[in-house]
This record gives sequence, C-alpha cells and structure tokens, in this order.
Amino acid sequence: MASSGLATVSILSYPDRPDIPGVILHAMGKENINIEFVVHNVDIEGSGNMTFCIDQKYLERAIEVLERVKPLIEAKGLSYHPNVATISVFGPHFRERPMISGLMFNALGEAGIEVLAISTSISSCSCVIQAEQIEEALRALHETFDAPHQVTKFAP
Repeated sequence: MASSGLATVSILSYPDRPDIPGVILHAMGKENINIEFVVHNVDIEGSGNMTFCIDQKYLERAIEVLERVKPLIEAKGLSYHPNVATISVFGPHFRERPMISGLMFNALGEAGIEVLAISTSISSCSCVIQAEQIEEALRALHETFDAPHQVTKFAP
C-alpha cells in the first residue's frame, strides 16, 4: 500500500524525558494535525528524536506548533521534507518470516530509493520515501514479492 501527499517533520535532540513524546503529539493533536506515521528514538548521546508524517497541507501549521514547543522541551532542531509518501508491505506472518523487511529494503536500495524513515509492526513494514520515487518503489516491491497489481493499493 502507498500513500502520497504527505510531509515529514522531525523534532531533534531533546532531553530523553518520558513526558516529551506526549507533549509533542498532544500539541499537534490540539491543532487537529493528524499523525499518520511516527518514529521516536534516543540517539547515542541520549537525546530524543521524533519524526512523523502529516498531510502536506498542514506542514506550515505543524512547523509553527513545533517552533512553540521546541523551547519548552529544549529541542535543538527541526527539519522537514515537504513532498513524501509512505509505502508498506503487509502480511499476517511477519514473526515467522524474518526476511520480509530485508527483502523490502534490498529491493528499494537496488532501485535507488532513498528511505527517510522506517516503522514496523508484527504485520507490516512501512517506510517514508520521496514522493517522486513512489512508482519506482511500487515496481520494485511488486517484482520482489511477486504481488498481483490488485493486492497493492495506491492512495493519492
């Protein structure tokens, strides 16, 4: 499945405190900005980083919200990509098939697709890519997983 018309926003290098992800996501929600994809991690220096996807039409508002939140959580930076898409592979047995994510990202890498963020669950593997690469990415995944066209949906 693929979804376009998105933007990513990252808020970077904030203290690793348990309240901060909630502060960020609550501020976005109060502005009616829906989060479609989120990745949070703590880097080697112990700082938190969060990247999420939103509808591209809310990018300016999201940046304004995060600029207000940034000093409250002592974040050091913001970054964004305005024209991205998500692409996902779904399957009921990912736990028993550990090669699915490896196959997916090998196929994307061989096709020259830059992966901006990755998020997985027990039944899916999703990533964020540049929107202009979506057709190439879908083609690579179709070939890798031998998927019939009807199985993959494209949601503009």
